Amino acid sequence: MKKLLTATAILMAAPFAAHAGADFVKGDRTFAADAELGATVTTGNTETTSLKGRLDMKHELGNWENQYLLEALYKEDSGEETGKRYYGLVQGNYKFSDVNYMFANANHEIDPFTGFDSKSTISAGYGYKFVDTEKTTLAIEVGPGYQYKRLDDESAAEAGYDTEDSWVAHGVMNFETEITDNSKFKQLFVADYGESLEGRSETSITANIVGALAMKFAVIVRYNSEPLDDKKSTDTETNMTLLYSF
Repeated sequence: MKKLLTATAILMAAPFAAHAGADFVKGDRTFAADAELGATVTTGNTETTSLKGRLDMKHELGNWENQYLLEALYKEDSGEETGKRYYGLVQGNYKFSDVNYMFANANHEIDPFTGFDSKSTISAGYGYKFVDTEKTTLAIEVGPGYQYKRLDDESAAEAGYDTEDSWVAHGVMNFETEITDNSKFKQLFVADYGESLEGRSETSITANIVGALAMKFAVIVRYNSEPLDDKKSTDTETNMTLLYSF
């Protein structure tokens, strides 16, 4: 655990170590962010609550292109909690040129409905933009990583151990394209392969409503090839949210 904390601290500090020039944030700005919020509440014969929030920040610091991401999801059905997930990520990309870079990534997830109290992953490697135009981007990232998981009390009692850790091969494919001047399509694939294969796919379409306000429709699929005994391999999430860019 000490190795994980040390490595995470190094990765989080790395983006602040260099300077030059980049074009991660469009225009003349060096900082941009998207704030996203969605909610569903029903009352009467059925009482449900669903809340989704997300803050995605991008920052240029010389040759570094940095991303800071926070996500939260909460679901309740008839007074019973049926879903809860918190996720945080920080990534720094050091550009060698307009199309190739080194990355360092650290993320942490809390999702008790998977049987794990938390999951932390750190990784580093090489990224390349196979397509990099004004309207379309396709980037691939690969590299080694390390994953640490802590089981909840019930799962730990059944399994006979309370933590899992392994080295993983980390890969990302990120595709973005403008459909029209006011709409954008994004497809993200993330995979970590070690003692098991864990992956996440996020498909989204964003359409501007007025000014900096947009509507976003997203389908997220999470996969674990070796879930705990009473859990399923695949989780899906469909969201319709409002997005504000600043």
